[in-house]
Amino acid sequence: MKQLYIDFDGVILDTISKTYEEMDKLGIDIKDEKKVMDYYCNVDWKKLIEETEEINDSINEIKKICASKKFNVYILTHVNSINEMIEKIKYLHKKLPQVTVVSVPKEIPKTDVVNASGAILIDDYSGNIKQWQKKLGIGIKFVKELENKDLPEITHLSEVIDLFNQ
Repeated sequence: MKQLYIDFDGVILDTISKTYEEMDKLGIDIKDEKKVMDYYCNVDWKKLIEETEEINDSINEIKKICASKKFNVYILTHVNSINEMIEKIKYLHKKLPQVTVVSVPKEIPKTDVVNASGAILIDDYSGNIKQWQKKLGIGIKFVKELENKDLPEITHLSEVIDLFNQ
């Protein structure tokens, strides 16, 4: 079975759009790294997760992937604070109790925490995918609508099943 790592923000829940919306309301310039980091460290993650939309039926899509028995499935997510980590884990353990959550401090590349070699990463951020590929991993870009860029793309998580028919 292949190792499959799925990102959280921008793949499972649309937390990025939601937080950018909130920061805009608060007058926080998203180019101001310090203010953005302060926001992410201090936001009420429980409330944020409760109020954020799931992307393309992601929870059911992950259940389909697990049911296929083709992958060891993990959620691999960057976190800015302990509170963020706790709330993501609570949410995921309630929705997907069979899936292990790996939390990575934002300052550390995901490839420094898990072995990317031969493993699959589904992420919405091209930078993470390119780092993954440099470590001999298989990177797949998650997009809401196909962009036809230079990376393999999917719009629904379960599409990974057909990509790796073994």
